[in-house]
This record gives sequence, structure tokens and C-alpha cells, in this order.
Amino acid sequence: MVQVLLPELGEGITTAVISCWYAKPGDVVKEGDDIVELVTDKAAFNVSATTNGKIKKVFSKEGDEVKIGAVLAEIA
Repeated sequence: MVQVLLPELGEGITTAVISCWYAKPGDVVKEGDDIVELVTDKAAFNVSATTNGKIKKVFSKEGDEVKIGAVLAEIA
């Protein structure tokens, strides 16, 4: 299983809010597909799948605030 982590988003940004999940558990994704949109006080960002596979689990729901480095999802 591959973990998708919340990447560094910029200097001084330590958290982001999950705005929208594009992929749900059970969805098949390809490397590079956008799977989640994150919002900070400065901008909105998309996080992409890091491998081909199926979304097994998401660890936060829309509206949750997550820290940089947190596991967002698992792809198998």
C-alpha cells in the first residue's frame, strides 16, 4: 500500500483544510490524477495520486484541517 501525504505547500504553511475529495474509497486512480483539493489561507492546491491503484482509505473528511506530512489516503 502507498500512502499519499500532505506535501509542503509553501513557506510558513503548516496546515491545510480538505476542501473536496475527487476520489473516494474504491475508486481506481492513475498516477498524476488529482484526488483531493486543499485550501490554505493563501491558495488552493490539488494533491495527486502518487501511483496507479485503488483508493483503499481516506483519513480525513471534507472540512478537516490537516498538518503538513499527514497521511491523506492509501492507494493499493
